[in-house]
Amino acid sequence: MRDAAVPFAGPPLMDAEALGRTLRRLAHEIVEANQGTGGLVLVGIQRRGVPLARRIADAIESFEGERPAVGALDVTMHRDDFAQRGLRSTPRPTDLPAIDGQVVVLVDDVLYTGRTVRAAMDTLNDFGRPRVVRLAVLVDRGHRELPIRADIVGKNIPTAREDDVRVLLEEQDGRDAVVVVPGRAAS
Repeated sequence: MRDAAVPFAGPPLMDAEALGRTLRRLAHEIVEANQGTGGLVLVGIQRRGVPLARRIADAIESFEGERPAVGALDVTMHRDDFAQRGLRSTPRPTDLPAIDGQVVVLVDDVLYTGRTVRAAMDTLNDFGRPRVVRLAVLVDRGHRELPIRADIVGKNIPTAREDDVRVLLEEQDGRDAVVVVPGRAAS
C-alpha cells in the first residue's frame, strides 16, 4: 500500500542515501550496546518499524556474519488512546521469535509522545519476559507525554507539536525519505 503524495515544503530531511547510512549506524550501535549478536532479537513495531528492523538485521548480518532474530509487533489493542482514536485499520500480525531471557530491541520509525512505545512494552509482556528491552528509533521528534526515551536514535529532529514527521519506506511507499509536513500533526 502506498501513501498518497506527501505535500511538504523543501527537500526531505533524509533522502534514501542518508536513511541507509543512518540504519547502518543504528545497526553498529545496537551490536555495540549488546556486545555482539548473542541473544539479540529485533522487534519492529507495526507498521514501519518492521521493515526498519529487517534492514537493520540485514546490516548486522553483513558485518557480523550472523543475523539476529527479527519479529513484528502490533500494539493496536494496547493503545491508551484507543477510545479516542478508534480502530482506524485492521490490526496487523504479531510474529515474534522466542523472547524470554533475550535482549529485545524495539524498533520504530518516529518517537513522539511515547504512547506507542508504552503500548509496545505492554504487548511484549503478553508474549514473554525479555532479559532487557531497548528502544531504537530512526527519528526522535520530541514532545514526550510519557517518561520514555530511545536508547539508540538515528536523528533528532526538532519539530512543532502540530507538525507531521513522515518516514517513507521503499517497501510501503515506493521511496525512502523522511519529510516534515508543517502544521499537520499525526495521531
